[in-house]
Amino acid sequence: MRERWRVLVRLGAWSVLEAGQTFLVGYALARALDTGFLAGNARTGLLWLGAAGLAVCAGAYGTGRVYGVVAELVEPARDRLVTAVVARGVREADTGALSGLTQQVEIARDTLAGVVMVTRSFLFTAAGALIGLFSLAPLLLTVVLPPLLAGVALFAATLGPLARRQEAFLAADEALAQDLGALFPALRDVTAAGAEKRVADAVGERTDAELRAARSLARWSVARVAALAVGGELPAVLLLVTAPWLLGHGVTPGALVGALAYVTQSLLPALNNLVHGLGTGGSRLTVVLRRLTRDSQLREAPPAREREEPSDRPQQAGTRHTTASPLATRAHNTEGKAAGRPQPPPALSLTSVTFAYGPAGQPVLNDFDLTLPEGSHLAVVGPSGIGKSTLTALVAGLLTPQHGTIRVYDHPVPARQATVLIPQEAYVHTGTLAENLSLLRNGPVPEAELLAAADAVGLTPLLSTLGGPGATVVPAELSAGERQLIALTRAYLCPAPLALLDEATCHLDPEAEARAERAFAARPGGTLIVVAHRISSARRAERILVMDGARTDCGTHGELLRSSDLYRDLAGGWTTQPAPLPG
Repeated sequence: MRERWRVLVRLGAWSVLEAGQTFLVGYALARALDTGFLAGNARTGLLWLGAAGLAVCAGAYGTGRVYGVVAELVEPARDRLVTAVVARGVREADTGALSGLTQQVEIARDTLAGVVMVTRSFLFTAAGALIGLFSLAPLLLTVVLPPLLAGVALFAATLGPLARRQEAFLAADEALAQDLGALFPALRDVTAAGAEKRVADAVGERTDAELRAARSLARWSVARVAALAVGGELPAVLLLVTAPWLLGHGVTPGALVGALAYVTQSLLPALNNLVHGLGTGGSRLTVVLRRLTRDSQLREAPPAREREEPSDRPQQAGTRHTTASPLATRAHNTEGKAAGRPQPPPALSLTSVTFAYGPAGQPVLNDFDLTLPEGSHLAVVGPSGIGKSTLTALVAGLLTPQHGTIRVYDHPVPARQATVLIPQEAYVHTGTLAENLSLLRNGPVPEAELLAAADAVGLTPLLSTLGGPGATVVPAELSAGERQLIALTRAYLCPAPLALLDEATCHLDPEAEARAERAFAARPGGTLIVVAHRISSARRAERILVMDGARTDCGTHGELLRSSDLYRDLAGGWTTQPAPLPG
């Protein structure tokens, strides 16, 4: 506000024009009665009423100009808040930045505009009305001013408690939003672990806390009503009660009517807007600005310390990873050397890969190494949001690491001809089944090859139901599992040797999932990485990569049951019966 004082001056000037109608409405009415109609001079009375009408028109013009000037105050303030929140969210990886940007900044913008409007309106309206009362008869101020001041004082006393309860409500709302934001991506894990009741109880506690905060905030509306009654309605009652005394002390009938007009038409509406606008909006604005600025100050230092922590403490086991089977790699290398042939490149190699969403975000992968020889079958497991899909997106070239290198069959990513990614949500377009299955091939697939792929992956029953490769496919008529089978068969027919299944079988039953994964693992020269969501899927893999933030383990199912607490928890949550070992 201080930086934009010229805008404030313009706002004041237009507000004076707007407030002119407040003064003239009561004053002109009093003069129209005393010197016009009550004196038998209708022409004078009509002239005074005409002057009041012109004042109303001028005030309406001033009000229109006021809105434009308020926008010049509010929008730059909003832009500065948005800049600060976005900068904090990107540079400091602030998880609350989205809430601040989508909710709190908009609250600040809207409430700032409302606070400016209602405060300005009350100040100028009250000034115009009080000057008019003094001009009509100073004695009128002794009746109107004391209850008005008492009502404003009572209202001011409620602002502190309102702000505290508003802050409690916002804190409860943020806590609930944070819990729900963490819950929604993990619903499948919650169901798999049988934790529905526990999670529902926790969310219910958050909901009840927000309800209690909302009710506590609403109870203070009683104090606002009392302030409005004392400051806005009591003066009108007092004017009527003291009318004989006022008339006996020189107050004219017109002045008394004008005073009633000031109270009922100007002061009461202005005070009503102030109480409801500043009482709710002002407390919300105070709380939101305090939270935004306080959060920025509190978070300026911690992110820097967080970024320094990895170098200040010993690295945990698994911070750097070499996940290929050492025995398989050693045997492969020995064979190559013995035969005098050059060592073939690995199917996949990640070297010192670091990736984070945002320049200063917490790394999802930090100094990550991974090497897989050709023909490997790796399962990737871990909690939701730990980085499994990020890993597959990096290998597929959909994301770019901040540091490190990724090579697929000795080619830097994106290696479009060497990698095929099958995501959880399968894409199927309207057309023939053959056209859908041939999307990743340069031309039509021979029918014999197509039928063999469908049989290997498990698409044959659906292919027969639809009417063969030439049958028209309508995506909306297919189930999620049927769409996944089509996408899997399409990827199987793709010549790319490295297949990435990012929960691509989550809508299939265990038997169909096993058949599809075995088909990909058996492709000649093919390499398979599966983001697993069932313990049976993990046990089919030669090696299992357990992602757990800073600590990552790799090994067989038996090895990880002994060495990884997280893997034991995941295995126990997926099933209570041991899955059969692959035959």
